Amino acid sequence: MKKIVLASGSPRRKELFAQLGLTPIIWSSDIPEMISTTEKPESIAMSLALQKALRASNIFEDSLIIAADTIVVLDGSIMGKPRNNGEAFEMLKALSGRSHEVITGIAIIDSSKGSKVVEYEKTIVTFRNLENDRINSYIASGEVLDKAGAYGIQGKGALLVEKIEGCYFNVVGLPLTKLESCLEKYFDTKFL
Repeated sequence: MKKIVLASGSPRRKELFAQLGLTPIIWSSDIPEMISTTEKPESIAMSLALQKALRASNIFEDSLIIAADTIVVLDGSIMGKPRNNGEAFEMLKALSGRSHEVITGIAIIDSSKGSKVVEYEKTIVTFRNLENDRINSYIASGEVLDKAGAYGIQGKGALLVEKIEGCYFNVVGLPLTKLESCLEKYFDTKFL
C-alpha cells in the first residue's frame, strides 16, 4: 500500500485511523473555509475536502492523500464551529429536540497518478430536548469549541443524542465504510 497522508488536523480522524491499525502521515492543511450560501451543503463539504487534498498533493509525492470536511446542517443552514461559549449555547439550543444533518465530504487523491475522487456521506442526528442546565454543563465540559455544531458524539456529547440514522463514524468526522469503499472502487486499495 502507498503511504497514506491524512490531510487533517482533527484528532478524531487520527484516532479513527489508529482504530484501524493505520498510522498515516498527518498534515494539517489550513485552508480558508469560505462557505457560499447558494451552494448545497453536500457540495460545500466536498469542495472543502478537495481543497485540503489538493494542497497536500502538491507536497506529498507518490502518496494516497485523504482529506475530509464535516459540517452540521440545521434547516438548510450550516453550523460551523462556535467561536465562544455563547455561540455554542445558541447552537445547542437550536439543535435541542430536533433532527439535523451531519455531512462529511471526502476527497482522495493518488498524487503519483493525479487521479482523484470526491464523495460525501450524510447522517441524520436527533437531539434530546435539552434544558439550559444540561447545555451549560456540556459547555463546561470543554468539548464544544473545536466541533461543528458545538458537540462531539464520541464524548460527553453522546448524552445529547436521542438517535442517529446512518453512519456513526460520519458524525465523528470520517465515514470509514464510505472511505474504504471509495478506496477499493477507485484506487484498488482496502484497509481490511
